[in-house]
Amino acid sequence: MKKPLFLFSLVLLLFFTPLRGFSQDPNFYVFLSFGQSNMEGSAKYEPQDTVANDRFKVLQAVDCPDLDREMGNWYPAVPPLSRCNTGLTPGDYFGKTLAENLPDSIRIGIINVSVGGCKIELFEKDNYESYVETAPEWMKGMIAQYEGNPYGRLLELAKIAQKDGVIKGILLHQGESNTGDETWPKKVAGVYDNLLSDLGLVPGSVPLLAGELVSAEQGGKCAGMNPIIATLPSVIPNSYVISSEACEAIADGLHFSAAGYRLLGSRYGEKMAELLKKE
Repeated sequence: MKKPLFLFSLVLLLFFTPLRGFSQDPNFYVFLSFGQSNMEGSAKYEPQDTVANDRFKVLQAVDCPDLDREMGNWYPAVPPLSRCNTGLTPGDYFGKTLAENLPDSIRIGIINVSVGGCKIELFEKDNYESYVETAPEWMKGMIAQYEGNPYGRLLELAKIAQKDGVIKGILLHQGESNTGDETWPKKVAGVYDNLLSDLGLVPGSVPLLAGELVSAEQGGKCAGMNPIIATLPSVIPNSYVISSEACEAIADGLHFSAAGYRLLGSRYGEKMAELLKKE
């Protein structure tokens, strides 16, 4: 009688134990990415950018009928990685570079929820509504594609991804709209902490990579924000700043060219590969 009782108890334990940390494939590494226009992708992609890698997938963030993609499904990670009409992003070459630097047994997935022109406040789960109310109409149209809540969409997709793989990192490129805001690192820390908490991840366990804005040498209009971005690791210990030095920019002084995105993205990938190899 003891054996059936033991098995019954085991079944009850498995049934009622939360599965928030469960992953179907431990060799499927998933990365969340968010930010404003540079993470969204503003440069037109070229034929060389559309060559798919079988080990690199994107979890579609919005429905794109013209691309035959539906929100919440995995597809080959070729641009656009964000919404239907966006361009090349750092995420494109992040994934390709990571694939080159990790064993063939590892697959890579990326999620990209970004809104051009937005402040970091748009991703504050308790304050985003007040930000949306005052956002310009052109931005509200982009926000609406995420059902009015980009943080909520990122979280929703991340939970879908957790059924398939393991969340291994977060990528951020944002700050132009918060230029000069010395509280920006603490605001980013709030978004980071909320994500980990809402996904059932151990606090501080997931590395956050944050890219610099267009540098002063490239005519960056918001290059003055880079010293503030540089302080992020003092607020989030498991965070790292990705240099934008020599990453080519376009004439507006705000956005990178396709070549700039390739270089910046490869730096994100190289840093993440370095961190993963230390695990």
